[in-house]
Amino acid sequence: MGKFLFIIGFLLCFQSDRSEFSWQESDKLKWSDFKGEPDISSHAAAVTASGITFSYSIEKSSIRGVTGFKAKVFAHFYPEHSWCKKEVINDHILNHEQFHFNITELHVRYLREDISKLKVSNTVAKDLDKLHKQANIDLSKMQNLYDTETNYSINKEEQAKWVTFVNTELKRLEKFKSN
Repeated sequence: MGKFLFIIGFLLCFQSDRSEFSWQESDKLKWSDFKGEPDISSHAAAVTASGITFSYSIEKSSIRGVTGFKAKVFAHFYPEHSWCKKEVINDHILNHEQFHFNITELHVRYLREDISKLKVSNTVAKDLDKLHKQANIDLSKMQNLYDTETNYSINKEEQAKWVTFVNTELKRLEKFKSN
C-alpha cells in the first residue's frame, strides 16, 4: 500500500510540474499551472498563454502530384508564459482563464472542421497554410472580444453568456475535439 500511495503522490507532483500541455476535456486549469512571472504593471489578475499548434504532411506522386495529406492541430497551454497575481486570484477568475483555453480549443475544432472539407489538390499546402493563418486571426479576435465583453470576468452576466456560447459550440463540434 505504501508504494501505491508513493506512485500516486509522484504522479500528482509530476503533473503539477508540467510544461506546455494540450487541452483535454477532463483536465481543467489550476493556479499551479500559471508559472510565469506576473506583470506588476498590468491591471490583469492573470494571463493565459495558449495557442494553436499545427503541422501537416503532404503525400506526392511523381506522376499525379499531390495524392493525400494529413494534418495535426492542437490547443496548447504554456505555463511559463501564463501568470497570475496570487493576492487577487479566485475561482471566478480561474474559470475565466479556463475559458480562454476553451476558446483556443474551439478554434482548433473550427480549424479541424475546415480541414475536413479540403479536397486533395496540388494547392492543398497553400490551402492548409491559409486556413491556419485565418484560424489564428479569428482566435485572437475572439479572445479580445471575450475579455472586452466580460470586462476581464468582472461582468458576470456577460461571462455567463460566453460560457454558454463556448460550451454550445464545443458540443456542436464534439467530433473534432482533442483526444
